[in-house]
Amino acid sequence: MHFSKSASEPIFDVDPQFANTEEWYQSIPAEVRPRKDQPFYHLLAENSETEYVAYVSEQNLLEDESGEPVRHPQLREMFDRTPDGRYAPKRQSRH
Repeated sequence: MHFSKSASEPIFDVDPQFANTEEWYQSIPAEVRPRKDQPFYHLLAENSETEYVAYVSEQNLLEDESGEPVRHPQLREMFDRTPDGRYAPKRQSRH
């Protein structure tokens, strides 16, 4: 698992380059469509209306400086909150 530098919208997976569907890629308007040859991050995202899992190109990652805690329902499944307010991946047992 991976996590972002920011305190919110934790990153839980990364693709070294674009690995989603071509249909998804083409649905992005051409003038803002990111390059495929860069890392793409899976993250727990939210806005004022809803929570969702986002797939974001590296060039479009933004630092969240709000300091607000994440309310995403999947957060507790994947991350623990650290004393400094960041999110750390939960330890997973290995066989």
